[in-house]
Amino acid sequence: MKTVQLGRTGEQISQLALGCMIMGTVTPEDEAFAILDRYAEAGGNFLDTADCYCWWERRGSYGGESEELVGRWLTRTGRREDVFLATKGSAVVRDLDVVWADGRPNWDVAYKTFAGAGAKTLREAIDGSLRRLGTDHVDLYYVHVDDRATPLEETLEALAGIVQAGKARYIGWSNVRTWRLERIRRLCAQHGWPAPVALQQQHSYLRRRAGLRHASIVDDEQLDYLETHDDLTLVAYSPILKGIYDDPDKRRGHGAMEPYQGPDADARLAAAAEVAAEVGMTPNALVLAWLLHQTSPTIVPLIGPRTLQQYEAALPALDAKLTDEQFARLDTAAG
Repeated sequence: MKTVQLGRTGEQISQLALGCMIMGTVTPEDEAFAILDRYAEAGGNFLDTADCYCWWERRGSYGGESEELVGRWLTRTGRREDVFLATKGSAVVRDLDVVWADGRPNWDVAYKTFAGAGAKTLREAIDGSLRRLGTDHVDLYYVHVDDRATPLEETLEALAGIVQAGKARYIGWSNVRTWRLERIRRLCAQHGWPAPVALQQQHSYLRRRAGLRHASIVDDEQLDYLETHDDLTLVAYSPILKGIYDDPDKRRGHGAMEPYQGPDADARLAAAAEVAAEVGMTPNALVLAWLLHQTSPTIVPLIGPRTLQQYEAALPALDAKLTDEQFARLDTAAG
């Protein structure tokens, strides 16, 4: 598996990151271990989790199952030094009772009850994550959901303390607007605090529909910002949008399609299906190959397979052979 540099840090991370979100809940331990083993055997080294994963899968849980599973795998394999380990804090739900209704979590309520990125919260969160992961440090620590209720100075000073204490080597940010990212970077430069080296956002081949306001999906302004700030690497979550590229029936009415629905998406879906058929691969894998091909900015797709079969279905993207003309057709679909 090829590697790319994380920002300007000199760290080499796998071109394809492995998301561990549903491991230990939806994906049982034996299958999760098999996915992690295969990924490591293929040369993969970039693992991604969070302290809140996966509270919404088990009523009464505040999360932590994914970190605990990854910790058990690291202990079993002794691979901690081979892995670039990322986790996140700030999105644990404070009050589960108000979030669950009729046996299902209410996400609108959940977003209003996140623990946030206050100094005390982050300091306690990183300690909890390290305990569950069974390690004394993570390589990358994200603010999971941008917290506008807490002064940025408080959050950034706390993160600087976490780095200084050796509990995290680098910091990142997720689910954040570009203007906030610029303010974060300016404050870091002003105070000498460590600045984010990774930006984790939702990004795929489809482009979000015109007029949509969404803090978590990359837009043209954010792409332009990343093109001119190569000290930040884009880690693209939900790169295949729950697998909707492969299945027209699945994407009809699917929530993953809602931010993209429209003529632009139709044209790009058709282009992906056409080129995928030409090269003999699935549209899902083709989209991953397209993302891996991007260099301005560099994109690290973050896959989150539920099964070993889904993990293996992504691998053809690593060796895809597309012509310049095929990439051009994908790039220019819908104008």
